[in-house]
Amino acid sequence: MSKSGSTATHPQPLGDFARAIEAAVSDGVPGSELAYAKINLALHVLGRRTDGYHQIETLVVFADYADVVTVVPSPDERMHLTVKGPFAGKLTESTPPTENLAIRAATELMRSAGKKSPPPTRVTLTKRIPVAAGLGGGSADAAATLRLLDREWKLNLGEKELIKIGIRLGADVPMCLASRPLVARGFGDELTPVAGIPAMPIVLAHPGVGVTTRQVFAALPAAERSPMPPLPAKFNSLLEVIFWLRLARNDLADPAASVNKAAGAAAKTIMRDPDCLFARMSGSGAAAFGIFVTLDAAERAAARLRETKPGWFVTAAMTLAS
Repeated sequence: MSKSGSTATHPQPLGDFARAIEAAVSDGVPGSELAYAKINLALHVLGRRTDGYHQIETLVVFADYADVVTVVPSPDERMHLTVKGPFAGKLTESTPPTENLAIRAATELMRSAGKKSPPPTRVTLTKRIPVAAGLGGGSADAAATLRLLDREWKLNLGEKELIKIGIRLGADVPMCLASRPLVARGFGDELTPVAGIPAMPIVLAHPGVGVTTRQVFAALPAAERSPMPPLPAKFNSLLEVIFWLRLARNDLADPAASVNKAAGAAAKTIMRDPDCLFARMSGSGAAAFGIFVTLDAAERAAARLRETKPGWFVTAAMTLAS
């Protein structure tokens, strides 16, 4: 496994690049897939299941800020993984090559297809999403790898089989396979599309602190909590989404802040921007999102945040609509 690329705290959204890759994929051009950043708009932890996992309800959207997975045939008989990009170093420090979710996804894909080993393939992961940030980067990478290799290797396993594989890799992988606005329940495998959520201008920020999902759930007090508020049959506007979010919560925000006080800083800082409509921690943190009326407003807010927090990861982006 090799890595390249230097750390960058102020990357720009993919924007036109994302749309170009999507167009290439739809036109049958081989080789690349986007791993969209996952954003938990709301996350209710209802209680602990008998198997030790937690019962969750979460409203999820995806941003056009993404990692990129690319594959080409390998000149030898092995599968290789190369990691590059702004967060390559952070990923390779924390995850051994054999444990990388992209490689595990390829192995599980072949196992489900009844094959003994993957074809010789060189996988390149361009890591742009912060690591262990509550933005689902590893799960998004696994999902993108499953979609890409199922297509490139002409396995044609189908959505249901890919979801089964995803569940074995992690609770967030099935929702990242969908990469569209949805509600996930249970272990994260019960997925329901949500209609009417518009493309939303956002700012994503991460203060650079490390909190793991395991640490955050360990700090979560044992309790039975209320589910998310009822969802409308269809959201009709951005403001309707905001009003609903104000009734919902992220039950992991306080536990994350108890693990590391800096984990709660991003949401509070974004919310202080005069143009921000709403801000909250995403997932188990420490990244947060803020919602704005226009992308221009989000970009201006991101620029202001970079000035005051030069060591943070900060980017403006758009979420993908229903």
